[in-house]
Amino acid sequence: MEALNSNSSTLLSAESIYKNFGPRKVLEDINFSIDRGQIVTLIGPNGAGKTTLVRIALGLVQADAGRIIHQPSLRIGYMPQKIHIEPTLPLTVFRFLQLASRNENGLNARSLIEVTLNELKIVHLQQQQLAAISGGELQRVLLARALLRQPQLLILDEPAQGVDLAGQAELYQLISEISNTQDCGVLMISHDLHLVMSATDEVICLNHHICCHGKPEHVSNDPAFIDLFGAGAAPGLAVYTHHHNHEHDITGNIKSPDDV
Repeated sequence: MEALNSNSSTLLSAESIYKNFGPRKVLEDINFSIDRGQIVTLIGPNGAGKTTLVRIALGLVQADAGRIIHQPSLRIGYMPQKIHIEPTLPLTVFRFLQLASRNENGLNARSLIEVTLNELKIVHLQQQQLAAISGGELQRVLLARALLRQPQLLILDEPAQGVDLAGQAELYQLISEISNTQDCGVLMISHDLHLVMSATDEVICLNHHICCHGKPEHVSNDPAFIDLFGAGAAPGLAVYTHHHNHEHDITGNIKSPDDV
């Protein structure tokens, strides 16, 4: 990874990212950036390369070509899609967070954890066994774990997985408030299109390459969106505008002019 100018508002930028796994093309010429206070959401079908792109952004996977550049000493808080907790392991929520906490800005670990639990409205969970809490409660605990780094950039992989519909709306609103109050950028993967469209600044539709991107404007008949998610998914969604000048084959690759 390379460093951006420290005076830039951009936290992280991906430039011409390519990634293959054997003969399979996973990412082709991916370009995007995330600024302070901005929420960017990746959407796309399963197997489109969303998680691979996030792992490249985190430095966990090496791109075959292209580069990730970011602010010097960028603090990233990462919330994984899921985490396995051994049911027999005696581990309270507080202890789990204590293991992940850092002493930042003069706050001791206990104070930082309590402030974070209060912000996420889960103070009552701190002495409960981690393996015994609900899926929605676990998602908030994982978000708390990411926030303990006091990040400049939050990377969230399906943050509302396992959360009921009302809880999803509340969680996305909470993420938006955190971005605003802490002036941190957010890169988020989500399939919850009906809710996330109102809680994001920029949408990137990924199917191995970027099909379309932009602000979630009032557009419901976008060809790429309908092609990926079906005509029934568009009504009622705030979908973004783009100019679609290519077609995909069944694997998601761009067809050549001779194939169209």
